[in-house]
Amino acid sequence: MSLTGYDRRGAWRAALACMVTLAVAMGLGRFAFTPMLPIMLHEGKLDLQAGGVLASLNYLGYFLGAVSCAAIRVRPATMVRGGLLATAVLLLGMGLLHGFTAWGALRLVAGVMSAWTFVFASGWGLRRLAETGAPALAGVIYSGPGIGIAATGLLGGAVGHWGSNAGWIGFGLLSLVLIASIWRIFGDAHEEAPGRAPAAAPAPTAAESKTARHDARWLVGLYGLAGFGYIITATFLPVIARQALPGSASPDLFWPLFGLAVVIGALIGARSPMHWDNRLLLAIAYGLQALGVVLSVAWPTIAGFALGSLLLGMPFTAITLFALRDARRLRGNAAAGLIGYATASYGVGQILGPLFAAPLAQRTGSFAVPLLVAAAALSLGGLLFLQVWWRSRAAAGASNA
Repeated sequence: MSLTGYDRRGAWRAALACMVTLAVAMGLGRFAFTPMLPIMLHEGKLDLQAGGVLASLNYLGYFLGAVSCAAIRVRPATMVRGGLLATAVLLLGMGLLHGFTAWGALRLVAGVMSAWTFVFASGWGLRRLAETGAPALAGVIYSGPGIGIAATGLLGGAVGHWGSNAGWIGFGLLSLVLIASIWRIFGDAHEEAPGRAPAAAPAPTAAESKTARHDARWLVGLYGLAGFGYIITATFLPVIARQALPGSASPDLFWPLFGLAVVIGALIGARSPMHWDNRLLLAIAYGLQALGVVLSVAWPTIAGFALGSLLLGMPFTAITLFALRDARRLRGNAAAGLIGYATASYGVGQILGPLFAAPLAQRTGSFAVPLLVAAAALSLGGLLFLQVWWRSRAAAGASNA
């Protein structure tokens, strides 16, 4: 189907608005903590263990927000607008309020807002891309988190010279500017009726095959390993790099490099052919991330951290995309329940990662052991996905024989 000029403009307008939305909600609201953590540690406002708790509180909020989405009956555009404004206020609050308790509450609520905004903006944007016949622009939408991550990395070091308070306030003001640029686009929602979140769908039927149920359990369990495996590096990358490269200015560049890799991976992953087996793609993506994590331990140089950041970042959004595709393969239009379980598993992995890594790193003075455990979790997940794919292929070959 060919697109008219109006359709093309509408598709790009929706895709870019959702890209900015995810840059604010995920890149700034969720991951600004990563470049700000070393500054707060240097100022003596936190120790490493407290930083890990704050990170896990944010991931707990994301988990709670994700699992609550199906129960929310509000217009998607209204949820997006509310989530964006709340994200900006919470970022400002990190600079204006003081004390671990206040910061913990702010990071927890910021996680909830990130999840709500991500889910409802995704549904809003993908619906409009479908209506305008431009589903390939989904990659533009999901490049948003990477753009936001790169921005926090590039700006974090600069604003950090004025202290963490100025940094958080700066991120909050930047969010308000970005929100203002897309606010009117989410006002074009008169045709939407209040209802469940876009991902909501009927539960799977009893007729579901035994093989599909088996594959669904594997997907839920192994997706949790991805959450645990990447989050330690994604939370502490600047801290890890500064420990390995004392006195170097390079550690401030690895986080924006990670964000750039997320953008590239999102654009590539969205264009991968639908007929490729998602389990094989997930196995490859897990293996790339495992290698990226190992490099920071085995090759703690500027080149090692740079390559590791690229390998960790590129599969970041692609893993989510391939997991969602596999859920739809298994459950079709009734995939929402399975997606919810998988998201919850991923969320648990993210919560456990910093709680495991920070105390151990503080006691030993090194992130080497937590990173190796994270790489092992990703490697295990990749090998098991490969095994599930191979068995499925062998079974299909036997049935066709």
